[in-house]
Amino acid sequence: MDQRIITAKDNYIELDDWFKSNSVKNLLLVCDSSIEFQKSLNAHLDEVEASGINIIRFSDFVPNPLYESVVKGVELFIEKNCDSIFAVGGGSAIDVAKCIKLYNNMDRNEIFMKQEIVPNTIPFIAMPTTAGTGSEATRYAVIYLNDEKQSITSESCIPETVLLDHNSLKTLPMYQKKSTMMDALCHAVESYWSVNSTDESKEYSRKAITGVLENMEGYLGNTEEGNHGMLIAANLAGKAINITQTTAGHAMCYKITSHLGPSHGHAAILCDRVLFPWMVENTDKCIDSRGEDYIKATLDEIAGLFGYMSASEGANCLEEIFERLELAIPEVTDNEIDVLKTSVNPVRLKNHPIKLDVDTIEMLYRKILRVG
Repeated sequence: MDQRIITAKDNYIELDDWFKSNSVKNLLLVCDSSIEFQKSLNAHLDEVEASGINIIRFSDFVPNPLYESVVKGVELFIEKNCDSIFAVGGGSAIDVAKCIKLYNNMDRNEIFMKQEIVPNTIPFIAMPTTAGTGSEATRYAVIYLNDEKQSITSESCIPETVLLDHNSLKTLPMYQKKSTMMDALCHAVESYWSVNSTDESKEYSRKAITGVLENMEGYLGNTEEGNHGMLIAANLAGKAINITQTTAGHAMCYKITSHLGPSHGHAAILCDRVLFPWMVENTDKCIDSRGEDYIKATLDEIAGLFGYMSASEGANCLEEIFERLELAIPEVTDNEIDVLKTSVNPVRLKNHPIKLDVDTIEMLYRKILRVG
């Protein structure tokens, strides 16, 4: 699907055009708490309501959203005769909106995930309020049923239009800005070296990595240009992982977040900054069907995007960014290392181009974290 990107310029004129072109009458606005800080958008939505469009707000969900919340959203969509969906927020809000779109035409007396997805043409637009997850560009969504993670995958849940509003990033705390930026960067890097990479995904990754690096200073300085550039970079990184999925860095970072507390992007860069130099030194363990020479060239290309002549020269390029951002390294015990090393999702390891076993994963965790 060729996703359309619009912006907030000229008082959201392109958003208004989207409402008109889709004949929107009853809009389901799926939003998290971040919408409270979107003053420009809220003011415009007041104008939209005054013009005659009915906006039904749905925010009855939490981070790591529950299946029950999606059911409530589907029921609200149907009860209020909604004809379109607008997701505003981070990854969780967008994931909930994706599922509402997917499931609204299914049997509500059966578990949605057990039913066959029948694509629909409900107009769906998303506005990310962080520059990181790239959820607005992917076919993936995550919800929880009975405390079990449910990974939803369908091309029909991808928003056909994305609104990028640089104003949405102005009030983000600095730690969140740094962390979400690192999530976008790690998406792009991991997609580039993934065994599933294609010419198309690599082009997205190249543009995303370049976009993160070129806009980092302005983004951290909260300039309009820097914020807009980082939103574009995150979207491109999302498009890349939509093709390839993530690899070992993400597989290893989830338990760091849930067990130790650093946010997702922080945990991802913790891992990838150590994985990259290890990979450079262990290309002989390549499992990518394209061969060791291919993965060597790929790592050289990644280093080149960071301004180095080769991977051997630029093996610490991610470490340099990590140190520049002054992100913390959590301290763990030996027992916690044991918990971490058995937590890794083997499916994502299959996407990684260099073979990893349990002993190697333990060794890497000991480099990633401070063992006290």
